Amino acid sequence: MRKFVPLALLGLLALGAAGCATTDGYGKQKVVYHINTDDPKVLKAAMNNVQNHINAVGRENIDLRVVMHGPGVDLLSLAKKDEGVKGNVDKLKMQGIAFNVCANTLKGKKLNYKTDLYDVSEKDIVPSGVAEIAHLQKIGFTYVKP
Repeated sequence: MRKFVPLALLGLLALGAAGCATTDGYGKQKVVYHINTDDPKVLKAAMNNVQNHINAVGRENIDLRVVMHGPGVDLLSLAKKDEGVKGNVDKLKMQGIAFNVCANTLKGKKLNYKTDLYDVSEKDIVPSGVAEIAHLQKIGFTYVKP
């Protein structure tokens, strides 16, 4: 009987640990993804990273922002031309992911967000991409640079 009790407890602990891994193992998260490259491979990989992050944590457990500045705004230029990138952006937006565009970059590159970028509205534009990232970190967002 003595051997049975420790084995039974060990089994219950294993089941409990497995249950934690499949429910809220990562808990609630606030995350900002920093995009400042125009390399199409990196941009596509970043969108995959975001989706994998959502899949791991669960949509109900994440507040995730993608902040683009400098050459990073090319993500939304690429989405106008590449159906795969467009589909990824649409899918992420349907899951509540915010895509923020730097106003300084728009001005500096002389871009019109309505015609030059895919699916950007006025509410998506932030005064400064780097200032937005710093602000989000200050209020508890974890920084990710894909």
